[in-house]
Amino acid sequence: MTGAELVVKLLTEHGVHSVFGYPGGAIMPIYDALYQSPVKHYLCRHEQGGGFSAIGYARASGQTGVCLATSGPGATNLITALADALLDSVPVVAITGQVSQAVAGTDAFQEVDVLGMSLTCTKHSFYVRDVADLADTLREAFVLAQSGRPGPVLVDIPKDVQLAQVDYQPLHLTATSAAPELSQFAEQIASARTLLQQAKKPMAYIGGGVHMADALPELNAFLTATGMPSVTTLKAMGSVEKANPLYLGMLGMHGTQAANIAVQQTDLLVCLGARFDDRVTGNLKKFAPEAKVIHIDIDPAEINKLRFAEVAMLGDLKALLPALTVAGDYSAWQTHCATLKAQHGWRYDHPGERIYAPLLLKQLSERMPDNSVVSCDVGQHQMWVAQHMRFNSPRNHLSSGGLGTMGFGLPAAIGAKISRPQDTSVLVTGDGSFMMNVQELATIKRFRLPVKIVVIDNQRLGMVKQWQQLFFAGRYSETDLSDNPDFVSLAAAFAIPGHSISHKDEVESALDAMFSWPGPYLLHVRIDETDNVWPLVPPGAANHDMMTDLPQWEE
Repeated sequence: MTGAELVVKLLTEHGVHSVFGYPGGAIMPIYDALYQSPVKHYLCRHEQGGGFSAIGYARASGQTGVCLATSGPGATNLITALADALLDSVPVVAITGQVSQAVAGTDAFQEVDVLGMSLTCTKHSFYVRDVADLADTLREAFVLAQSGRPGPVLVDIPKDVQLAQVDYQPLHLTATSAAPELSQFAEQIASARTLLQQAKKPMAYIGGGVHMADALPELNAFLTATGMPSVTTLKAMGSVEKANPLYLGMLGMHGTQAANIAVQQTDLLVCLGARFDDRVTGNLKKFAPEAKVIHIDIDPAEINKLRFAEVAMLGDLKALLPALTVAGDYSAWQTHCATLKAQHGWRYDHPGERIYAPLLLKQLSERMPDNSVVSCDVGQHQMWVAQHMRFNSPRNHLSSGGLGTMGFGLPAAIGAKISRPQDTSVLVTGDGSFMMNVQELATIKRFRLPVKIVVIDNQRLGMVKQWQQLFFAGRYSETDLSDNPDFVSLAAAFAIPGHSISHKDEVESALDAMFSWPGPYLLHVRIDETDNVWPLVPPGAANHDMMTDLPQWEE
């Protein structure tokens, strides 16, 4: 077979049924091999859309996402998606075509050094020079993408390698090595248990690494058995069972007041699969200032990178969490955290007739089917989703965390729907973000994907506008989007029905109409341009120094 046919054979060997991409000259042999193959190709209308669809597919399913692009601009258009996958630890294999080796280095048509360009935004990148190395390279790419701390891997394949002849050798699976024995962690486990028994105010700080380790059952058993309060990062939302009364919500820049206050008061921070990101910690020197730290992670680069840990374990959370389950006397702390949670609960009794986005999203959360996947873009709506919607799994909340990529949401919602066709896929986006990859409405149309789209429109680049208001003396530079298109008409151009609302008494019936419609649907929601996201930890401040311009409305 040809190298291109071998690529498709290897995709099926790895259980890949769906790929996302856009064809072009240097990858045309692989697209020819895909023709009438068992691998379903989803034509996205921009390579970035293909990359984000692969991310949505991977994050919603736990499988490796696969995207394809040609050389030159095709490959460079993937770079943002690869950076997003790297910062959020998402397993993706990107396969790019490259100019034939005979003209490599001559500035040939659509030639770009994608290997060099991708090195800082991938877990690993390969350039395949010999078709004899192709099978081993692709197999290694899939292993690397999923193993340890997951991430994106790029395989750049010259056109002549795709056309060369090669024999297919089936993969012969060998026995995998056994998981490390807990005995190697005996000293650290003993030290951690001592800290847990001595602590009076412990707090579990839960990151996305917990669900990537498939350790949610162990996490919730640990929280129940210890009675320890908990907070999560943006990427870990949905990790803690909804019924847990001591879950305080997301912490950090737009975290809940209860979470941020409690973390600042804790005497023992149990960091599980998290990385002390700056949006979580605020002023790092003032973060949890009285706390000792137990840190468990799979990535050695994260241990002691930003915060020294009294006890650090580089290992599998699924195995380690049960070993740390010890009972302590935290009753006073539990009462205090429950009081904080009650005192700083959300207010939804917004006056007037305009739609209040936090209440809208609470209503959406309560109305959507239980196992829906919600994809977000980036901005004010993203933080409102994190604050006011509840999820029963991190796989049901897809949000661009580390890179904060506008344009992420629509293609991610497409990938999520394809990976889980039986579940409802909901996109919550802002008017600015929606326009970044709006061309993917054509992908929804072509494949008749019943994605539900909620566009929250304040005719502003809302989060930037909020910062300009607070920190740049109200100088609103280039954040006015009042010339937005008619989003319902725009959707109609892609044969997607929709409806526009601007008053709170329209919300319930509009949600009913959206979810009862069997196909894709766009709900356009107009909100007040002056609404901001609260609380907010200002840049350089400690997390307890939140700006809390929260509404105090009259009864």
